[in-house]
Amino acid sequence: MKKLDQFILKSFIGPFIAILLVVVFILMRQFLWLYIDELVGKGLSFKVILEFLGWGSATLLPLSLPLATLLASMMTLGTLGENNELLAIKAAGISLKRVLTPLGITCLVVSVGAFFISNDLIPVAYNKIFTLRDDISKTKEEIKIPTGTFYNGIEGYILRVNERDDKTGVMHGVMVYNHTANKGNVSMTLADSAILKMSRDKSYLTFVLYDGTNYEETNTRKYRDTTLQLQKIDFTRQEMVIPLKNYAFHKSDSARFDDQVKSMNLKQLYHGQDSIGGLNAKAKADNVNAIRGTRELRYNSQMDTTAKAREITAPFVPENMGKWKDIDDQIAAMMKAKSTAESLQMTLMNYSRDRFHYTYTLRNIDIEILKKFALSIACFIFFFIGAPLGALIRKGGLGTPAIISVLFFVLYWVVDISGTKLARDGAVDPFTGVFISSYVLFPLGIFLTWKAINDSSIINMDAFKSMWRKIKIKIMSFFKKTRIVYMGTPEFAVAPLDELIRNGFDIVGAVTVADKASGRGLKVNESAVKKYAVEHNIPVLQPISLKDPEFLDALKAWKPDLFVVVAFRMLPKVVWEIPRLGTFNLHAALLPQYRGAAPINWAVINGEKATGVTTFMIDEGMDTGGIMFREQCLIGDEENAGDVHDKLMEMGSKMVVQTVEAIIEKHVDTRVQKSFIQGSEVLKPAPKITKELCHIDFRCKTRHVYNLIRGLSPYPGAYTELVKDDKIQQLKIYSAERIEGERFTAMLSEAGVSSASAGDIISDGRTFFAIATSDGAVSVKELQISGKRKMAVKDFLLGFRDIQNCKTTEGTSSKITGHHA
Repeated sequence: MKKLDQFILKSFIGPFIAILLVVVFILMRQFLWLYIDELVGKGLSFKVILEFLGWGSATLLPLSLPLATLLASMMTLGTLGENNELLAIKAAGISLKRVLTPLGITCLVVSVGAFFISNDLIPVAYNKIFTLRDDISKTKEEIKIPTGTFYNGIEGYILRVNERDDKTGVMHGVMVYNHTANKGNVSMTLADSAILKMSRDKSYLTFVLYDGTNYEETNTRKYRDTTLQLQKIDFTRQEMVIPLKNYAFHKSDSARFDDQVKSMNLKQLYHGQDSIGGLNAKAKADNVNAIRGTRELRYNSQMDTTAKAREITAPFVPENMGKWKDIDDQIAAMMKAKSTAESLQMTLMNYSRDRFHYTYTLRNIDIEILKKFALSIACFIFFFIGAPLGALIRKGGLGTPAIISVLFFVLYWVVDISGTKLARDGAVDPFTGVFISSYVLFPLGIFLTWKAINDSSIINMDAFKSMWRKIKIKIMSFFKKTRIVYMGTPEFAVAPLDELIRNGFDIVGAVTVADKASGRGLKVNESAVKKYAVEHNIPVLQPISLKDPEFLDALKAWKPDLFVVVAFRMLPKVVWEIPRLGTFNLHAALLPQYRGAAPINWAVINGEKATGVTTFMIDEGMDTGGIMFREQCLIGDEENAGDVHDKLMEMGSKMVVQTVEAIIEKHVDTRVQKSFIQGSEVLKPAPKITKELCHIDFRCKTRHVYNLIRGLSPYPGAYTELVKDDKIQQLKIYSAERIEGERFTAMLSEAGVSSASAGDIISDGRTFFAIATSDGAVSVKELQISGKRKMAVKDFLLGFRDIQNCKTTEGTSSKITGHHA
């Protein structure tokens, strides 16, 4: 055995034994309280009480073992986690599965031991308990004569004592009625004082009376003689001996309740099952034969279902059946049929009552057989609940683990006793009734073990809180819905609007830009937000001016509570101050960085490794309001603005819903944007993309040109100009690859040139097309020549001959140069 296994087992076995003893002690108090009335006042010796409690503690093991297994396994893993020992074990490359293996084997041994305890020890314990309870019940309570009242606790006598000296035990003012002759109050003794003594074996009682008188009627009543003769005898001291029965505890020599179901082991239970099952089958067969022979079944031959009988029996419907002479004949027939059916029903009920003892006993036997195995299974299942829970909560001791263990155990106990009761009553079959607690806990054990092995939390609190907020908002919406007006234009703004609608928010209207005619045919183009709103029957406003009085009146007519703005124009104060809950905006960057109209493009152009989304309350500045939520999004080295756009659109949709929920619940705080600036961090703007910016300056470094191409793809697209035979054609580049160092040298060699200046074209005319930069080249992968469709570079080279003789015009871009200086 490895030292790690020894360490884990020592951590488990000690707490397991200690917890088992504590649990048995706690449950024993409940057991003692249950039988306290049977024990008190019987004068039982300490040995008898100790034996009773000892056998009682054995009957509590079916409850104690699973609880001890649960709590000990939880404490063991919880202590390892709390002391960072479990973390150290994992850091050494040892998985939790390996840690649980020795504990699992130990719990398997405990489960096997639990089976033998259930089969061999517990039946004996119940037999002893039943015998002791029977012996104790036959023992009468100790004689304690109260003062001031008549006491009939001694058979054949009634006594009354006026007062008692507690120090000496002397009683004063004693009155004794002797009813042993069963003739009423014919014998009475009055004494000034008396002393009561009981023999050592409690077989007789000695009553020593002082200074008293005996009164006794000695004659016998007759029909004609109604006179009574009274005899009076004074005495100074008189001794009265009263015989006693069953005042001393007599323990039986052997247990005599081994015929009870709980007092049987598996061998005895199987024997009883066979015996009683045979009696039940015989009684059932007798009942069936009796029913078949009864007069109520006139056509009882129809109950013979053998093939031979079916061939020789008459048709089920006899001749003239269902035909009556008149209505009175029909009524008489119906009444006779009713009487016959009721008689048959009563017969069946009587048979059922006769067999009830057999069926009930058989159900109890089946339950006890299954319970022998259920205890072992419960111990094993509780291990797979306790150990993972300990690893997840990382708390040792008897604090948190004890509370959680008790909760799980109460669940097990309630389900178990409910299932057992249903099985005893016949509502469910014995197997289901006994193992229903395992049905409930086994999936839970698998779930917790899977969570612990994968080192994930039991409950995602963020998801839980979000779900609770949604439920709360839906409940509140029944009373008063928050009226939301949505403002946005491009495709980026459609996903948040759709997410709001799918989460049940009340979008009373949408505001977007006015339709514009564009293209050669001056076709009217509608914004993406307008198209979505029209499809979902949402009213739309398309103002030319946001300060137009008619627009403002129409906006106020919607009675908005909240404005949500995504990728829209800058709002004047007269607009954003309308709703009572305010106006917030979703910005596709981590503010305060990249304030402006094109944050996604500029983040990629500047080669950022991460960007994100931010929601903030709108104020009079450009993207300067108080920040509510921010979430970061990583930018891959090969991702372009379109890829980042799609990722931020999904993140932003969820953040918009989160922000709306928080604002409605008034559970949101805003932070000034300055608090997010670290040290001497320089703020980078995100102005509108211009045509000049899109023109590639190949005099820049390779990475700057590459980032510009990525940042402007797929829209509006970075471009250069090809010059051939004094003709200039625009070339948009949507995808490219950086070529630097040795790869650049190899490319020059493959193209058959020794060097290249910035803007020179490098190509073999068949497979690659690159343009040189100041320190390398960018290899074009996807492009579009003016007047043509977008295509891959190989397709372009097939149709564009003699590319090596083309040149590019040198364009300058002060903005790029400035940002990448």
